[in-house]
Amino acid sequence: MAAKVVDIRGLSLTFATKDGPVYALSEIDLTIRRGEFVSFIGPSGCGKTTLLRVIADLEKSTGGSIAINGLSPEDARLQRAYGYVFQAPALYPWRNIERNVTLPLEIMGMPRAERQARARKYLDLVNLGGFERKFPWQLSGGMQQRASIARALSFEPDLLLMDEPFGALDEIVRDHLNEQLLRLWDKTEKTVVFVTHSIPEAVFLSSKIVVMSPRPGRIIDVIETDFPRDRSLDIRETPEFLKIAHRVREGLRAGHAYED
Repeated sequence: MAAKVVDIRGLSLTFATKDGPVYALSEIDLTIRRGEFVSFIGPSGCGKTTLLRVIADLEKSTGGSIAINGLSPEDARLQRAYGYVFQAPALYPWRNIERNVTLPLEIMGMPRAERQARARKYLDLVNLGGFERKFPWQLSGGMQQRASIARALSFEPDLLLMDEPFGALDEIVRDHLNEQLLRLWDKTEKTVVFVTHSIPEAVFLSSKIVVMSPRPGRIIDVIETDFPRDRSLDIRETPEFLKIAHRVREGLRAGHAYED
């Protein structure tokens, strides 16, 4: 069995506000193993992005425990154990694509020649070879998001955290990037944690789907899939795919019923 990358036990998070406490996450138990592609899905406000941010040490849990490769989230962050891809590409408009990708490497003090080699490697991996000298405004939304993925991979973390990276894109572009992301996962053998609102996207991409309830976020269901790694979009028409999508949908409905 593959090693644990993320190990969460009894995790809760409560925000203190002027209007009283906001219970964001409650009693989360989850194990993510090396090489898995795990999607968090649930209604808006359910805490799926908050859970991703706890893994990334961008939020602090208020109860329970979490370990990343056996380390605290803070120590894992300091050791650059993960790359983070935000909902928006977050590229600096005054830096060309190569210099956007190499920004983390500059901060790390990596020599220029190695930074440039890394940029070429990962831009090629996301099919952006030849766009090194372009600026973000010269690229489409999908291309900008691919550049942000290359940046997250540039310092070669084992864990890739992705917060609805394709949510703002149209369906055709999103489908294309889903296929590209699967190929990237297959080539790099990274562990991926992915937040989405889309049932078809979650089922298509994932080896494990984590279904969450409305706030406070709880895990309703954890669904393992067994699709081939080289799958194409055609798999969405198969009985196996539709069966898993139905189970995800039923879990989401059950979560709302629980709230009521």
